[in-house]
Amino acid sequence: MTIRHLRIFNEVAQSGKMSIAAAKFYVSQPTVSQAIKELEDHYGVLLFERLSKKLFITEKGRQLLSYSKQVVEQFDFLESKMFETTGYEKLKIGSTITVGSCLINDILNSFQELNNEVEVYSYVNNTHNIEEKILNSELDVGLVEGRVKSPDLVSIPAVDDYLVLVCSANHSFAKKKSFTSKDLAGEKFVMREEGSGTRELFENYLEEQGVSINVSMVANCPTAMVRSVIDNQCLAVLSIRLVNEYVKDGSIVVIKNRDTTWNRSFSLVYHKNKFISKHMEEFINLVKKYKYSDIFNLIIEQ
Repeated sequence: MTIRHLRIFNEVAQSGKMSIAAAKFYVSQPTVSQAIKELEDHYGVLLFERLSKKLFITEKGRQLLSYSKQVVEQFDFLESKMFETTGYEKLKIGSTITVGSCLINDILNSFQELNNEVEVYSYVNNTHNIEEKILNSELDVGLVEGRVKSPDLVSIPAVDDYLVLVCSANHSFAKKKSFTSKDLAGEKFVMREEGSGTRELFENYLEEQGVSINVSMVANCPTAMVRSVIDNQCLAVLSIRLVNEYVKDGSIVVIKNRDTTWNRSFSLVYHKNKFISKHMEEFINLVKKYKYSDIFNLIIEQ
């Protein structure tokens, strides 16, 4: 049983709706339902009766609420006093390599303009590494391009993104307006490293299509990948956000996929038991303002 359980219980008890608690704490309704069940199992009592799809708090639930509100209030008081003592709050933010290359600096600059009293630590690596650091409490929140696998982490799609196949203006594919998976068989590719969300999504696509490619280079640096596309005539699958300027100047060409669209989202990730401070909540809300980008018109216009 954690403070998180009590926060969720308090909100459900006072609002009477799990949907309101889910929205307040940026989690799904099944997550709220699970937290309530874990509390009921922990104390061996029924906290709510569920009648005609409505929640009614039980006598034991009211008893818990009277204590729970005090516990949460005392915990919040402790937090505020500790931050007063240190004089600042430190927010540790992780981002994956694609996010770190095209988006995180703008977000952090906007955040610091609003919260210059907060000390921000930024860490950039692939999805696997960000996940591990959040699980080990080395990071407070992450913005990742890949799918997190731990059930202990909350993952909220927040920013729209597309993966695109790119080649140099001199590559034979540059004359194509579109491609199918069969066109990729045996072609020379530069790929992201193992643990990358971008690589995982593309490899899943290749496996589903039964296609094998020739991986001639592996890099964890988007700039190195772009140079390999331009100078070494490799194909690559990258976020449209990373190749925007190269498409505009004509050095890189985007080819449409006739099989499917590689839609995805950058997701906000944090531990399910994480205390969401005021500044962490402000960061989460700020990220959501970057949901869509005019860059996606490149796909439509071509």
